[in-house]
Amino acid sequence: MLHIKCPYCGTRSQNEFAYGGDATIKRPELNKEVSDKEWDTFVYFRKSPRGKHLEFWHHISGCRQWFKVQRDTTTHEIFKTLKPNEDI
Repeated sequence: MLHIKCPYCGTRSQNEFAYGGDATIKRPELNKEVSDKEWDTFVYFRKSPRGKHLEFWHHISGCRQWFKVQRDTTTHEIFKTLKPNEDI
């Protein structure tokens, strides 16, 4: 079982969290024209990296906050957790 340290309320079981996707992908700017190709790239074309990776997680059974997790995708080792506005 994985234990994840929520930056808001501490270490909890993985059962309290939901994976939210790649935290390195930048969403297109709001109120700006986006081509179909740019939108398709944002929505559908994702890498599946091996090793250290930055991800979004949601504490669904706790504080309900979103945060970032730096995790190794092959070993599931968690190196760091951060609030969404923090950088590594």
